[in-house]
Amino acid sequence: MKKFIVETYYTCTFKTVHKLNNLNENELNKIDGRTDGEVEVIDVKLNNRKTKKIGDNKETYSKTIETTKSEKKSITNKIIDKKNENVVSSGLKVKSNTRFRMPDRRKGYIQKAQIGDHKVYLHTGEYDDGKIGEIFIDTNKEGELVKAMMNNFAIAISLGLQYGVPLDEYVDAFIDTKFEPSGNVSGNDRILSASSILDYVFRELAISYLGKEELAHTPSIASTKNNIKETTDEKFIKIVKNITSKGFVRSNLEEKLVDLSDVRINLKTKS
Repeated sequence: MKKFIVETYYTCTFKTVHKLNNLNENELNKIDGRTDGEVEVIDVKLNNRKTKKIGDNKETYSKTIETTKSEKKSITNKIIDKKNENVVSSGLKVKSNTRFRMPDRRKGYIQKAQIGDHKVYLHTGEYDDGKIGEIFIDTNKEGELVKAMMNNFAIAISLGLQYGVPLDEYVDAFIDTKFEPSGNVSGNDRILSASSILDYVFRELAISYLGKEELAHTPSIASTKNNIKETTDEKFIKIVKNITSKGFVRSNLEEKLVDLSDVRINLKTKS
């Protein structure tokens, strides 16, 4: 009776996460000796499988046998399930691959600006709760290739937003990118200059949707006109009409309003 030993070789990729109270050279030098990090499995690969016959003086190895997809999938799924259990037990949220589609009729705004000699139209689309879910970028004096690239770039950003990519990530990635057209910006009351179209677009989105006033070139100045005495309801309706898209609301203002009966709003203006 012949006997064989089967040897299987795996390659595992791990990630160790350490939490530091202070980021300095002393802490970084000691990080290799720490044992309190959280180990996460990133990937598991089956490289090859070899057989060895027992009993012969000369050990012969067979050729590498390609592993089947079912075996690789089963082992990988076990590792992923174990990883997800550790993530859930540690209190972290597991991201899903669900796309949150935009409603068929949504709010948004259009901002026209001019960077140098080029006009840029930024269109935004919002969910019912006011979060941004899509953008469109239109330019003039550009060739068909550039317009197509900008259009598809906006679609890619919109898909990322609908799949849960934070707007912060896009802002950090594209702010301060430099290419033509660039220069002074006219038509935008918060941005006076931009190093590129992408720098202008994501600077505008960061100010409008994330409240990052440090990216604006001018301060936000509130209007101080209302000197006529009005009732609270009249002031509220006037404010809503000023900040809500007329095309979105049409004539159904009361149906489009969100019930904020549990929220107290102080409409008193400073004298």
